[in-house]
Amino acid sequence: MPKIAYSEYEKQEIREKLVKTALELMAKNDIQHTTVEQIYKKVGISRTFFYSFFSTKEDLVIETLYLQQPKIIEYVKKLMSDTSLSWREAVKKFLYSCCYGEKKGIMVMTVEEQQIIFRRLSEESCKTFRENQFKLFGKILECFGVRADKDVIHIFTNLSLTAIIICRAIPDTLPFFVPEAAEKTIDFQINAIVDCLEKYRI
Repeated sequence: MPKIAYSEYEKQEIREKLVKTALELMAKNDIQHTTVEQIYKKVGISRTFFYSFFSTKEDLVIETLYLQQPKIIEYVKKLMSDTSLSWREAVKKFLYSCCYGEKKGIMVMTVEEQQIIFRRLSEESCKTFRENQFKLFGKILECFGVRADKDVIHIFTNLSLTAIIICRAIPDTLPFFVPEAAEKTIDFQINAIVDCLEKYRI
């Protein structure tokens, strides 16, 4: 028989489990192929109870992205402290991990997913998301030992997301791109990003 009443502590635990489970599933299967039903069933609650925590799937996605941020910083620090890697190799490895996120358990959004989430976020939520994104990319640059001023953060954000989006969009979303050259294209972009960042090393 399902439990009727939960304490505030239990509700908080369930909410945290939902976000953690969503991140695990979305990092592995991507956002579009992860359903709300898969998430709440894995946590062991009902659909109705799930929606008492998150009014939409998009709200949950934003929470998972916030949960992932410290994990990303931890991963960057680990790469930068790896003495077997040069600075350039460490930065490239991180960018490749983001482009092929599912192989490293990193959840990244496709163009379609970004559009859906952007349309459904309130103006305030969108502003908060952008602020958190700015802080994240700034911290990544600091870990790289790169000057993290506003202009550098903005160009690094755009260049990184461009590489990630193109990697995930060929050939389905970008059918006129040449799929046979996809990997070389990503490799070229990542090398160009590293060349750019090297100019701003502290």
